[in-house]
Amino acid sequence: MPLLAGARTLRGELDAATTTLATAGIATPRVDAEWLLAGVLGAGRFAAQLDLDRTLAPPLAEAYRAAVQRRAGREPLQRILGWEGFRGLRMWLTDDVLVPRPETEMLAEWALELLPQPRPGRRPLAVDVGAGCGCIACALAAERPDLDVVATEVSPAAATVARDNVAALGLGARVCVIVADLLEGVGAGRVDLVVSNPPYGSSAFLAALEPEVSRHEPRAAIDGGPDGLAVMRTLVAGARGRLRSGGALVLETAGGAQAEAVAGLLRAAGFGTVAVRADLAGVDRFVAGRA
Repeated sequence: MPLLAGARTLRGELDAATTTLATAGIATPRVDAEWLLAGVLGAGRFAAQLDLDRTLAPPLAEAYRAAVQRRAGREPLQRILGWEGFRGLRMWLTDDVLVPRPETEMLAEWALELLPQPRPGRRPLAVDVGAGCGCIACALAAERPDLDVVATEVSPAAATVARDNVAALGLGARVCVIVADLLEGVGAGRVDLVVSNPPYGSSAFLAALEPEVSRHEPRAAIDGGPDGLAVMRTLVAGARGRLRSGGALVLETAGGAQAEAVAGLLRAAGFGTVAVRADLAGVDRFVAGRA
């Protein structure tokens, strides 16, 4: 049967989308085109391509082409899809929260290592500071069934997203999201772990970011002041008093020299066993210490 005027097969739609995204400077144009198609079809990325010779219904074709144009405008793929995977969990996103990064999964992994071992009658407590969509808090709770988590978030809109993710994942009994600035409302000497991916971008750092971040991520989630350490200083200063003896603080940084500077902040605040850990690219990015 001949195609209707203006209609394309899925193969044709994908090819056209790939060309559009490549021209816009997207690093992975074909992969992004496939994910966008999957999002429109409500299917997995590979399932969406099982029959590339069929045509899209006009409303779906229109929705797909609109999604491609959004991505060509350098809107993050995850924000168009409305979700991102994080340690096996699907985290729903809005414009109010930062898109979770793969390196932050390593932050959560180190946080899990630093928690006390499970033991009868003792429920450890972790605090995720600046929770955003709640990805770290949810990952910790999902992987440690004995753990209670408080997630603090200064933005009420972001806290709503985190609460929705907590509820969607069935973690509401053990993860509490509160609107608070850093560690406000967290009692002294009660916490086993403080973990955070705080704003750490300096002015020079922010100016060099890709459009997906500089144009579309919430500024408050990435702007760490003139040297990138404004939030970090306050957090480190307040964390030690909230931690139990032997409790841990673990942070994500911009990496390199900033990681060493943050390690120095922990030592100056009285933390011991301060260590720096590299990300998957070999960049020293994560810093941890014990109270």
